[in-house]
Amino acid sequence: MKLRDKVAIVTGGARGIGAAICERFAAEGALVVVADILEKEAAATAKAIGGGAIGLTLDVTKRPSIDAMVEKIVATAGRIDILVNNAAIFDMGPLLEITEESYDRQFAINVKGLLFTLQAVAAQMVRRGQGGKIVNFSSQAGRRGEALVAVYCASKAAVISLTQSAGLALIKHKINVNAIAPGVIDTPMWDVVDSQFAKYENLPLGEKKRQVGLAVPYGRMGVPGDLVGAAVFLASADADYIVAQTLNVDGGNWMS
Repeated sequence: MKLRDKVAIVTGGARGIGAAICERFAAEGALVVVADILEKEAAATAKAIGGGAIGLTLDVTKRPSIDAMVEKIVATAGRIDILVNNAAIFDMGPLLEITEESYDRQFAINVKGLLFTLQAVAAQMVRRGQGGKIVNFSSQAGRRGEALVAVYCASKAAVISLTQSAGLALIKHKINVNAIAPGVIDTPMWDVVDSQFAKYENLPLGEKKRQVGLAVPYGRMGVPGDLVGAAVFLASADADYIVAQTLNVDGGNWMS
């Protein structure tokens, strides 16, 4: 077990990629904290995982919510060894139609929430003096712009940059900060993406999803389980010498 006796927080852990990571971390021996704004779903995911997994309500846009989560975990488990910053949202639209509301919400969750959750957890890790692992979730969208997805792409590019800066700042404390950039992953979020592309590109529902799946060199869209191995690796001692990197897990899609 690569994560035996580690205490791991996964934000956005109630479903999709987050839930898959929670399940795998538990199988690798970690005490998992399923942190999500979806209170009932977080509790249900934690219950399904078992092994002492904890479901907690977390709104990453609110500092008091972040601080309360960290304090509760430290009080309950004594420490935090691993943070996976997975919580994120998606929105899209033509450049000339982007609204402040859409911009503010995406950056509040995808960037600000990630940064201040990282900061609060890293502060605990520094005080404890035993190091730790932080894994941020970016996207292939953070590697390149897309005409209809300007704000989301920018937010995920910011995650790559923050990962680099935080990785350099924290490695002196033996805290490794790295990121994963998924490609197109079949989750409930992609149903939202597909419906928005259908609206703006005048496509039938499901057609964009079909197209992007066919375009992946591996031959299909990814599924949440395709990402868990990379998350375990970056959260484990196997990645001790990896600092400030963003790992593509995309079936070759970025290269295509």
